[in-house]
Amino acid sequence: MKSVADLGDLSGKRVLIRCDFNVPLDADKNITDDGRIRAALPTLTALREAGARIVIMAHLGRPKGEANPKYSLAPVAARLGELLGVEVTLAADVVGESAQAAVAGLADGDVALLENVRYEPAEESKDEAARAELAARYAAFGDLFVSDGFGVVHRKQASVYDVAKLLPNAAGFLVAKEVGVLKQLTESPERPYVVVLGGAKVADKLSVIDNLLKVADTLVIGGGMLFTFLKAQGHSIGASLLDEANIETCKRYLEEAAAAGKTILLPVDVRVADGMDFDAREAVGEVATVAVDAIPDGKQGLDIGPESEKLFADAIKGAKTVFWNGPMGVFEIPAFAAGTAAVATALTEVDGLSVVGGGDSAAAVRVLGHADDEFGHISTGGGASLEFLEGKELPGISVLEEDN
Repeated sequence: MKSVADLGDLSGKRVLIRCDFNVPLDADKNITDDGRIRAALPTLTALREAGARIVIMAHLGRPKGEANPKYSLAPVAARLGELLGVEVTLAADVVGESAQAAVAGLADGDVALLENVRYEPAEESKDEAARAELAARYAAFGDLFVSDGFGVVHRKQASVYDVAKLLPNAAGFLVAKEVGVLKQLTESPERPYVVVLGGAKVADKLSVIDNLLKVADTLVIGGGMLFTFLKAQGHSIGASLLDEANIETCKRYLEEAAAAGKTILLPVDVRVADGMDFDAREAVGEVATVAVDAIPDGKQGLDIGPESEKLFADAIKGAKTVFWNGPMGVFEIPAFAAGTAAVATALTEVDGLSVVGGGDSAAAVRVLGHADDEFGHISTGGGASLEFLEGKELPGISVLEEDN
């Protein structure tokens, strides 16, 4: 996989770059977390300083192949311009007249951002010919292609995969760093190696657990998925989230871990309530802490409890390598944020490599007030990082490893 440094003299060259600017917006279209934009700055700055003429491709949300002002990249262009200290020209379309004019008007060091690539129906098409045709229109905008949107490299899409086949290509600094960290996690982790998994459903993490049970020393389980493990141990879980189809799978994981001398660490207590009002960001009914073998009927577990926070934090702080993906509870609601906060804080105290695996975990650490540099690495791609750890081939990475 080539790096930006392998592309040679970039002065006057048009560099087409795929970034991941799928940032969260509030109701007024203000960016609430610009982490993904900041993550692209090292590559973009290096290209500008080398005199390249930069054409950025990116997406926002799910416009489903239609132009929709709700998903315009205008807020991204404004914020990127502020961070780079230059005007970023936003094309009004993806490959039409406005995009063509924006690219034609670039001088050395200038930056243009094409409108949301997902406005184009062929961008995410399963039809390879349709994607290839769109990719050819993208490729007409560049002399070289740089892939720096790690959050989309697990997708076989025109701006990620197909265009890389048409131009000399390289990985940007962000993608190269992400791949390097994930290879370290799967191939040569310093031990003890602890993996912390949360989130709602066991089904979403099955392949990750399968693969990491072979590599990690300890798997720490929190979030909604923990209740399926508790059910597999024979506990009553009240009205808590249950992935009934995978109870037997969880039993098997527990047995396999024990047989291999590995640890699957589960909570010893949980915070419960009658439910939650997510829109109002509050619990329904009184919040109580109960042991995992004493969850009352009708009550819903929505976070790990204080004893579990200490148990999990001790396991994390005793590790040399930690990977975390998925919150411990419904952290967006203050009453159920303590478990996730405890895990995040413990990761900042690891004497070794601590990796926050993107998605909700990355959002949580920022919501909870942690700075990015408190962790060894915060991934910009939750789905991509999980698929890498599952052992899957990522199309946007494999295409960069082909001869071109």
